[in-house]
Amino acid sequence: MATTVLTLVGSLRNGSTNRQLAEATALNAPAGVEVNVFSGLENIPFYNEDQDIEGQVPAAALELRAAAAEADALLLVSPEYNGTMPAVLKNAIDWLSRPFGNSVAKDMPAAVIGTAFGQYGGVWAQDEARKALAIAGANVLEDVKLSIPNSVVRFADLHPKDDVEVAGQVAAVLEGIRAVAESN
Repeated sequence: MATTVLTLVGSLRNGSTNRQLAEATALNAPAGVEVNVFSGLENIPFYNEDQDIEGQVPAAALELRAAAAEADALLLVSPEYNGTMPAVLKNAIDWLSRPFGNSVAKDMPAAVIGTAFGQYGGVWAQDEARKALAIAGANVLEDVKLSIPNSVVRFADLHPKDDVEVAGQVAAVLEGIRAVAESN
């Protein structure tokens, strides 16, 4: 049986290098790993506990929770906006972490990767995402990381899926996720 990895992309822009990195991850998944890139984060309203009541939870939030419940692991692909993760990722983590005590992310293996224009590849954003995931109860894989710097230049004429180095790196990330998911 394959390890299913739910992938959440923090950039909503169609031509985003992080969206492309998520595509590269799905296309370079090793045998036994299935990557599902979630679409629709932009449709999920900001978390509001007043809406998080049975029968009133927004449909888009229910879709996210259901996708996470069916997955064996989470992979966040994050750009860096003003030194931190995009609001859409933080919002997704908030919806996954609730209701309190019933987080669908509880104990779920989770990793964060990404690419950014700067020289460090968005590590601040990724660190913030790891922190939020850990507080949400996920089993954050601190050793499973990938930060690709200079994205605008590196991927100007080359999709990440066609970058041999990146293909190997994302496959290694997925292998790390699978190893932990299978041991749970």
